[in-house]
Amino acid sequence: MVSDQSTGLSPCLIATVGNNLPFTYSLTEIFLFFPVFLIPQRYILGIMGFLAVVNAYTMRVSLSIAITEMVAPSNSSDTYDPEACPADGSGNSSGTVTDANILYDWDETTQGLILSSFYWGYVITHLPGGILAEKFGGKYSLGLGILSTAIFTLITPWVIYYTDGNWKILVLLRVIEGLGEGTTYPALNALLAKWVPLGERAKIGTLVYAGGQIGTIVSNSISGALINATKDWASVFYLFGGLGLLWFVVWTLICYSDPESHPFISDDEKIFLKKELENVSNEKRDIPWTGILTSAPLWALVAAQIGHDWGFFTMVTDLPKYMSDVLKFNVKENGLWSSVPYIVMWLVSMSSGWLCDWLITRGHMKITFTRKFFTTIASLGPAIFIMAASYSGCEKYLTVGMFTVAMGFMGTFYCGMKVNALDLSPNFAGTLMAIVNGIGAITGIITPYLTGALTEDHTVKEWRTVFWISFAVFNVTNIIYCIFGSGEEQWWNASETMKLKNRPLDLEIGDGKRKTSRPVKS
Repeated sequence: MVSDQSTGLSPCLIATVGNNLPFTYSLTEIFLFFPVFLIPQRYILGIMGFLAVVNAYTMRVSLSIAITEMVAPSNSSDTYDPEACPADGSGNSSGTVTDANILYDWDETTQGLILSSFYWGYVITHLPGGILAEKFGGKYSLGLGILSTAIFTLITPWVIYYTDGNWKILVLLRVIEGLGEGTTYPALNALLAKWVPLGERAKIGTLVYAGGQIGTIVSNSISGALINATKDWASVFYLFGGLGLLWFVVWTLICYSDPESHPFISDDEKIFLKKELENVSNEKRDIPWTGILTSAPLWALVAAQIGHDWGFFTMVTDLPKYMSDVLKFNVKENGLWSSVPYIVMWLVSMSSGWLCDWLITRGHMKITFTRKFFTTIASLGPAIFIMAASYSGCEKYLTVGMFTVAMGFMGTFYCGMKVNALDLSPNFAGTLMAIVNGIGAITGIITPYLTGALTEDHTVKEWRTVFWISFAVFNVTNIIYCIFGSGEEQWWNASETMKLKNRPLDLEIGDGKRKTSRPVKS
């Protein structure tokens, strides 16, 4: 035990923090962050990882609502739509922002390019982000990525004003934002591999990744209300950019890349994690590219990610436009009702995470079957109910209900395929997530542009085509995952040390002949 004279702290606090002192925090900082000493540090990391994803999504998605109020009203289309919904007095879709100086003439295709441009940069930094997180730790790979996105989100309105709405400059800015945020999921996966035992993998993993739904809820609901209150779309960028900066400060102070480098983790938790994560190596190893790139379960996981991302990004980027163009909701209602599906999705995500861990730890389901079962639910449910929504006519709240049920089913993706990379290879979880999420994110480039190109006239028939395409993608990718997916650790995950440890132990006695052989328990 380190004495209180060497640390300047009371014996009580030393006992609470553990035996890894002294460390360089002042008494003021310790007082401010004292609650983090009382909670297991893997849960602190899970909560802060969740908030990282929340912030990432608020900054990413805020433009989806804001752009409906950034575009100057277009002339009425000459295309007759017999299924068009009337704009009534309570839900008209007339613009809230009326200052012509901050409204811009962007057609549907241009809007699609603007919304998709974030993902151009997002895809590029996935693999470098995963590799850097594995080599140097995920703390700064994640933190600096969110910081850069926050800064560029804050300056978005100034750039648009200064360039008088030059959409090409806005596209460039969004690409740069995407570059910063592309490290998010690979870094988080590398962190979870170092911190989360198998028995808590679905719960904590789902908590972290379900931050995407909460971020979407917060972004949609607050953006609509904020624009309605301020009559200015710029306010959403200032708010969410500022919150991103605040998160970075807290993250830097209290979170670390692994248990060994954490200054105030308890000895009990460190011993527990070392035992539970003994298959996770701290050796700096070369990435086994041949094994990874020839792994059928990995490419099955890529297929599942493409299916999830196609449906999710279609909804995240384009649901507010559907609410505005087809259902004729105004911006405040749009923000509110666009949020409802993600509330249900988050609730299902969290409850299915607990259920998934329970089924595995009690032996009711094997890991592989569990991952495939929940992924299938998350594919078939959204495919069916998104299509049902497009055939709900002008029953606004029935349509919202169908979208809500669809996104609720999608919530089981997170305890299904989203944590599957941790099963396949804890040692290279960051690289796997970079490959899987990076390829999946290409759909974020395709879907907004494709939707914009297919819905130039804003008709229900055009939108129905968009949803039929999503229906097909959901089902095809799920079939591939069910055939080739796996929840078993892959052979190329093990380090040389672990391979030696698990090698059968041959015993020779007497005349030197082998008499018995037993495996060393891993």
